[in-house]
Formats: sequence, C-alpha cells, structure tokens
Amino acid sequence: MDKVFIEALEIDCVIGIYDWERKITQKVVLDIEMAFDNRKPAASDNIADTLDYKAVSKRLIAFVGASNFGLVESLAERCAEIVRLEFGVSWLRLKLSKPGAVTGSRAVGVIIERGQKSSG
Repeated sequence: MDKVFIEALEIDCVIGIYDWERKITQKVVLDIEMAFDNRKPAASDNIADTLDYKAVSKRLIAFVGASNFGLVESLAERCAEIVRLEFGVSWLRLKLSKPGAVTGSRAVGVIIERGQKSSG
C-alpha cells in the first residue's frame, strides 16, 4: 500500500475543557498517513492525478483554525472524516498532538486509524 503523508502540521485553535483554555488559542500538531495508489500520478507526472497534500493541509488548517472542541478525540475524529469524505481516502492514520498540555511531557494526544487498508 502506498501512502501520502503530512508530518508536523502545526495549527493554532481553541481546544480544551478548562475555562482558561476556552479563552486562548493553543497549538495542535497533526501527522497524517493516507492510503493512495501512487502509480497513476507517477506515470502521468500530473498533479490532477495525485492526492494533493497541499489541498488536504489547507483544508485542515482552515477547519481546525476555526474549530472550538473540548477534546482532542473529537477534533481528531472530525479531521479524519474530512480527509476520508472530501478527498476520497480509503484509509488513514491520524496523530493529533497537543504540545505542552501535561507538565513534563513534550505532547499528549491521540492516534486513530479509520477505513480499510488495501492490499494493492
């Protein structure tokens, strides 16, 4: 299975359950692996045949930046749904990190997988 990935996409948003978190923006970081058969774009060398990681990134930046979730789990689930439905991705692994959320840790967050891996 081929994968297209986006690594360490940093986005500021309102995220958190505490009153003080609702009044500020905090950084979240997305790492995404998306199943995509890269043979067609490799043969054509045409961006129209690819899973355009710039378009995926821009869509997620817009969505996350305007979002207002309490839980990282909710935000991660919605981001995965957007990528799968709007970009036709059959499988993805999405890691959503919240840097500095827990004293002494670099980051906390969730990793989710959605969809079916193809054997192709």
